[in-house]
Amino acid sequence: MRVFGIDPGSERTGYGCVDSDGSRHRLVACGAIVTAPRLGFPAQLLRIHQELAVLLAEHRPEAVAVESVFHAANVRSALKLGHARGVALLAAVEGGYAIAEYTPAEVKRAVVGYGRAEKAQVGEMVRLMLGLAEVPRPNDAADALAVAICHVHNQGPAEVAEALRAVRGAPRSWRDVKVD
Repeated sequence: MRVFGIDPGSERTGYGCVDSDGSRHRLVACGAIVTAPRLGFPAQLLRIHQELAVLLAEHRPEAVAVESVFHAANVRSALKLGHARGVALLAAVEGGYAIAEYTPAEVKRAVVGYGRAEKAQVGEMVRLMLGLAEVPRPNDAADALAVAICHVHNQGPAEVAEALRAVRGAPRSWRDVKVD
């Protein structure tokens, strides 16, 4: 199963893509879309949307997982984050991908086992789960990978197996097996 995780932000949107069989995960890609505030907010949103659309088309995931807004330092920050989430969701919907949303506490609980884990703990667990030499940088990329891993962990074995069969083109039932 291939999952593309997104950690939205107006100045830096993290992304991470993983392949998983439900228990073992493999890094496909990660990074961050960085926008310059001098561009103006509408141009920042356009860049996030365009780059996510390209990345999604390139990696063709079975699902897109997005971190949801839980709170922000102030109203202006919350609104900007909401707009960034909106363009991320739009890119996924336009591509026809299944979308899941998770709160930061759900992501931390799925990856670390504790909903109030620190960023460093999340990054270290992502490193360990993916068998990486270093924690993915920037932190937004590690967070996006954690969102993708959270989605895998929230899928039952049947959903993961079904996604793998669809990708591999394997028969779904004994009735589908062709005997010559």
